[in-house]
Amino acid sequence: MRQGTNWPVTILISLGSLLIVIPLYMAISIALKTPQELAQSALSLPFGFHWENFTRAIEATNFFSALKNSAIITIFTLIFTILSNSLVAYAIARNMHRKFFKGVYFYFVSALFIPFPIIMLPVVKQTSALGLNNPVGLILLYVVYGMAMNIFIYVGYIRSLPKELEEAAIVDGCSTWGVFWKVIFPLLTPINATIGILTCLWAWNDFLLPLIILNDSADATLPLVQYVFQTEFGSDYNLAFASYLLSLAPMVIVYLFAQRWIIGGVVKGAIK
Repeated sequence: MRQGTNWPVTILISLGSLLIVIPLYMAISIALKTPQELAQSALSLPFGFHWENFTRAIEATNFFSALKNSAIITIFTLIFTILSNSLVAYAIARNMHRKFFKGVYFYFVSALFIPFPIIMLPVVKQTSALGLNNPVGLILLYVVYGMAMNIFIYVGYIRSLPKELEEAAIVDGCSTWGVFWKVIFPLLTPINATIGILTCLWAWNDFLLPLIILNDSADATLPLVQYVFQTEFGSDYNLAFASYLLSLAPMVIVYLFAQRWIIGGVVKGAIK
């Protein structure tokens, strides 16, 4: 029997789509306009496609250098986050009956309630004193600051996995390391996809940590170089929006290539 259209849900989805489509349309439209066209109307279509805005934005921001910096920081943050956080979460999840591990778990979770501005100044001083005011220090901070939320998510997921799988592997002669890498880690694919997406978006788009940590302008990431369009006397919105679209494009491309594994991982998790 054919079901009727669920109009309330359809209307909500349509409104939600407009909240995404309209800002995206404005960003593309402004990026392709001249300042004179923008002054007339921000919503109208451009009279001509001024692709030179993108070329000028690339030159003004030293785009490819910033792209390289952002890519290196994001990739290494992603790798170290998934490897280290999943290991720590596994140790905690399988030892929650011990007071020490339960205390460690709540210690990590409690960090979720500490606003970053409170610890910002000590972090800046400490990283400077240790010589970590560079991309290496920034990667370490991303891994550490992501642990609170990531471990909270990982522990809940790992505790839902049956222990019988690990016991069978131990009977077959697997060590603790072997159990994790051969049994548990492959089962973490759905949650690794979730953590990976959140980590990539955070590291790629973050502005505050690179601003206060990175000491050398040559290490600037893509969000930082957008500052070049803000001056004391105004803003060049056409070049700024062109630069925003250029910064957005790599994450869109990554998702288009990775969506098969991301969606596949989520489906496997649902079937499990």
